[in-house]
Amino acid sequence: MASAKIKKGDTVVIRSGKDKGRTGTVTQVLPKDGKVVVHGVNVAARHRKPTQANPQGGIDRREAPLAISKVALADPKDGKPTRVRFEERDGKKVRVAVKSGEVVNG
Repeated sequence: MASAKIKKGDTVVIRSGKDKGRTGTVTQVLPKDGKVVVHGVNVAARHRKPTQANPQGGIDRREAPLAISKVALADPKDGKPTRVRFEERDGKKVRVAVKSGEVVNG
């Protein structure tokens, strides 16, 4: 299995769409679908009827999955978007930010 360039807990910058330019933390990665869920970004509102389980009803707001191609890792140095490459350092495979050369945590 290949290593993922974006993982849960990474800080990412949204590259396109209605949330372009915003940053957030990845809360879930869906590799089979090629999507990620980012905290506070791409929030979808769902109007719910009152039910026995939820007698109040109302509007549910949840983060919807976003295509991985729409997000870029935020550089650990300055927070700007960067690509990721893999290097071997001290015998371990690590993720490195292309812009700054900093090792990405995770």
